[in-house]
Amino acid sequence: MTYEISPQELMQKLDHEGLHIIDVREDYEVQMGMLKGARHIPMNTIPDYMPEFKQDESYYIVCAHGIRSEKVTEYLRDHDIEAFNVTGGMAAF
Repeated sequence: MTYEISPQELMQKLDHEGLHIIDVREDYEVQMGMLKGARHIPMNTIPDYMPEFKQDESYYIVCAHGIRSEKVTEYLRDHDIEAFNVTGGMAAF
């Protein structure tokens, strides 16, 4: 099963306090801008941050076009973390 959220659906949630958006793009990519409230954790470092992910929280994963974020979403879900891929990534905003 695929767990996805559209950019439009995420935009409706952006003002909610405690929303966890994880931007998995590389450093040079986030210099072009990030979503409000997003936290930058490059894809290849996600395993290092696993202790910080909580099983009772939801995480919205974004990258440039939705491919890397889909892989990270699957990885997190394989570790019992509720994660959703932002379809189309930053290109869709």
